[in-house]
Amino acid sequence: MSLNRKQKEAVIGEISEKLSDAQSVVLAEYRGLTVGEMTQLRVNARSSGVYLRVLKNTLAKLAVKGTPFEGLSGDMVGPLAYGISSDPVAAAKVLSDFSKTNDKFLIKVGAMPNQVMSAADVSVLAKMPSRDELLSKLLGTMQAPIAKFVQTLNEVPTCLLYTSDAADE
Repeated sequence: MSLNRKQKEAVIGEISEKLSDAQSVVLAEYRGLTVGEMTQLRVNARSSGVYLRVLKNTLAKLAVKGTPFEGLSGDMVGPLAYGISSDPVAAAKVLSDFSKTNDKFLIKVGAMPNQVMSAADVSVLAKMPSRDELLSKLLGTMQAPIAKFVQTLNEVPTCLLYTSDAADE
C-alpha cells in the first residue's frame, strides 16, 4: 500500500527526529528473511534501545538530507532495514549479532556522525563494549580503592580480636 504525501512527510519527520539524536546508523539488506525472523530482530532491537525500521530508500534519502548521516545516501539501494541508535555501539551490535545467525541478513554499511563505515568497520564497532558495560567497568574501578580501604580498616579490629582470643587460650 502506497503512502500519500502527508504520510510520507510524517515518516520523513519521524526519521529526521530519530537521526537528530543518533550516534550511529546501520543499513542491512533483509532480502529472504521470514516474518518471524524479522519480528525476532525487531524484538532484539527494541530491547537494546535501537530504532529499527524498513523504509523506502527515497524517503530515507530525504530524511538524511542535511544531517551528519547524509553520506549514506549513495548506499541506499535495495531492500534495507535501518538501525538507528543513540548509543554508538548498540545498532552495530544488534544487527551484527543477528547477521551471524541469519545468512540472508547482510550488513551493507554504517555511519557515525560525518563518517561512513564499511560493513567490516561495523563488525569491528559491534565487538566494542557498549556504553553501559564501560560505565559499569568505570564504576568498579572507582569503587575498588574505597572497598580496599574499608577492608584494611576492618583488619585492625579483626587482628586485635584474634590476638586477644589467642592470649586467652
